[in-house]
Amino acid sequence: MIKLRNFLPFLMLGLAAFSFASCDDDDDDDMLDIVDTAIADARFTSLVDALTRAGLVSTLQGDGPFTVFAPTNDAFTAFLSANGFASLDDVPVDVLTNILLNHVVSGKVLSTDLSAGYISTLATESTTDNNISALVNLTGGVFINSSEVTQADIETTNGVIHVVSSVIGIPSVVDIALNNGNFSTLVAALTRADLTVDFVGTLSGTGPFTVFAPTNAAFQALLDSDPTWTTINDIPVATLEAVLSYHVVSGANVLSSTLTNGQVVTPLSGGTFTINISGSDVSITTGSAGTANITAVDVQGGNGVVHVVDAVLLP
Repeated sequence: MIKLRNFLPFLMLGLAAFSFASCDDDDDDDMLDIVDTAIADARFTSLVDALTRAGLVSTLQGDGPFTVFAPTNDAFTAFLSANGFASLDDVPVDVLTNILLNHVVSGKVLSTDLSAGYISTLATESTTDNNISALVNLTGGVFINSSEVTQADIETTNGVIHVVSSVIGIPSVVDIALNNGNFSTLVAALTRADLTVDFVGTLSGTGPFTVFAPTNAAFQALLDSDPTWTTINDIPVATLEAVLSYHVVSGANVLSSTLTNGQVVTPLSGGTFTINISGSDVSITTGSAGTANITAVDVQGGNGVVHVVDAVLLP
């Protein structure tokens, strides 16, 4: 078994830090706080309006420090259009507030401090108040989930602003898989054209869900176990649907801190599997007597949480 770690390095897409040109300040005394910096920049009028409507201005004028991934006016226009809103006034205040908090990280995180992997934003999941996870991706640029950082390190008196190209939505458990290349085979399985179960539609719903997500390597080991299987499309559809359903618990956002040794879990497919805890090692024993290690925990989405497993769970 492997040691349990939050946001394991294998989920990381690299460890290299990146850097951008910082904005020039002749004198730190001329520096403004986060909100006043946004007010002074014509690119952020929509952001300022959104912060005002959500009642977050005073929060981001506080001591902090905070790191803000700041969407431009164009980013807000695209967000409103994509979601059928005519203006910011049409976005429910609670929804707008959590989306804005999803752009804020506690602490001052400069570009040189960022590395690929997960960070926790100030947005929360409704049933647990657990902080939402955002993926820092350094492949082909710098992305927070799917939003590109276009300018970094605008320093303020109470933190730093990084400009992003799009509004960073609250991710569903499906989005967590879509955003991370280590789950591309899982995504291919969930979206296979001949499935009779709409896994994507279900897992994009309200939830909450707890998903035990196999990595690409885990799926490759499954394919290698049968000489007639080369790709995920070779697995009989009924078998694949039963296996995928066995990885989902519906109706609960089960955090790693609530897992107990010998805990029996009933997944969406029916049947059970058992949690085994020994020190910091956590594993699963499946109904078919197989085992899998839980190698990363508490990747939090808006409608559920993802724990990563190193083997496909077989009922």
